[in-house]
Amino acid sequence: MSATSTHLAIDLGASGGRVIAGSLIDQRLHLEALHRFANDPVFVQSSMQWDVLGLWREVEAGLTIASRKIQAAGGEIASAGVDTWGVDYVLLGGDDLPVAPAFHYRDRRNRGMLERAFDIVPRQQIFAATGLQFMEFNTLYQLLASKHSGSAALEVADGMLLMADFFHWLLTGQRSIEFTNASTTQILDPRTGSWAWELIDAFRFPRHLFTDVTQPGTVLGPLQSSIAQRTGLHDVPVVLPATHDTASAVLAVPADSFAQATPDWCYISSGTWSLMGVELPRPLINDRCAELNFTNEGGIFGSTRLLKNIGGLWVFQQIRAAMVRRGTAVSWQEMVHGAEQTPPFSLVIDPDHPDFLAPEDMVDAINGFARRTGQLVPGDSAVLFRAALEGLALRYRICLEMLESLVGGTINTIYVVGGGSLNELLCQMTADACGRTVIAGPAEATATGNVLMQMLGTGRLSDVRQARQLVRHSVQPQQFQPRNTQAWAEPLERFRNLG
Repeated sequence: MSATSTHLAIDLGASGGRVIAGSLIDQRLHLEALHRFANDPVFVQSSMQWDVLGLWREVEAGLTIASRKIQAAGGEIASAGVDTWGVDYVLLGGDDLPVAPAFHYRDRRNRGMLERAFDIVPRQQIFAATGLQFMEFNTLYQLLASKHSGSAALEVADGMLLMADFFHWLLTGQRSIEFTNASTTQILDPRTGSWAWELIDAFRFPRHLFTDVTQPGTVLGPLQSSIAQRTGLHDVPVVLPATHDTASAVLAVPADSFAQATPDWCYISSGTWSLMGVELPRPLINDRCAELNFTNEGGIFGSTRLLKNIGGLWVFQQIRAAMVRRGTAVSWQEMVHGAEQTPPFSLVIDPDHPDFLAPEDMVDAINGFARRTGQLVPGDSAVLFRAALEGLALRYRICLEMLESLVGGTINTIYVVGGGSLNELLCQMTADACGRTVIAGPAEATATGNVLMQMLGTGRLSDVRQARQLVRHSVQPQQFQPRNTQAWAEPLERFRNLG
């Protein structure tokens, strides 16, 4: 592959987006961020929404920068593709315009929808049909919330597109719903890879909303002529990556195997959310999986990502946001340094507790949690910083135990990819709490996986093993060995007993 042949990864996360150029230079994968931008929710009356049109403006700006920089230097842009977070969607009308806001998965309209859903279809039946972890913001419950609110949007709409599919439609004019993101909806049958029509009918969702599911690696077509004219990118094909950002991140794990029946490694895609799981050749849908509330999400080439959603660095990030609102500016580095200097286990919190899902103020939420659980309210902000990281490492330990019980084997290595892999303190805590080797990196895992899937889709890479070999050759992951695992035993018991 020529060093001047570039794939554009449009990587949209829940807090920010990037347009990243990926190319091979000296047989190593090289990524360059061409354009970065914020992705902040907007509040309209009492609802929390995504500014999808603002994001589209930034995507076009990034593509224009790519055109000017790469093509002006004589390079070739071989393809482009979009990955995003899961579950959220845009409803389009017959005139190809949105008919309703793009609601944020943290919007309060979703509260109570799990119970309403179980009144229509029993919990066990929903899990048997979808194999998915129950979370109130899954697309199923968002659609139910729309019906419950009295909105006519579902009846008026001509089709539903998940977030990445919406941007692919803007790029190409083609409607599609990609498999890995569709698998986050809790409306997909993971065994067949098609929609769970019995569920759709039971909830009385219009069937015509659900476009046929498309596999990653599919070439949707070229950029629309209007986009080409505005950006200068002519004859550039759009290739579906694994559009769910976690599926892209998992492709970028620098392991030397793919989809084993009894895996000896697991991954943590670490960011605002942490997605911890294993890569299997097929779904694992049984009573134990349902009891532990694990999810079977789609992966590349028919694989399954058996995983659990964990609160991730959200608590850590929102502590900082709360402090900034109080007039105290603190950097991420200062937070980590403060946590390092603070005595361990002064406060134990659970990042998955409902109090921390979407509080108005995270510091107030943690203080209230400390009081209710009989712990000292922190007098030092550094205690908050350390508690957020320790709580995450403890949650990883419990999730690891669950994973091993599900797959029936020992997991020896934990691969941490994504932005959280740069937090060396958290990586060491994870190794210590879990008693396992932690391999951290690449940090840009989602964009890396996006580019790799485009290379696979265009035939520039042959298979997953070759793709992962390229990652191992291109990055220098850090290793963290367990140090004092026994020190985590007592805090782990306190964690298990939190109310």
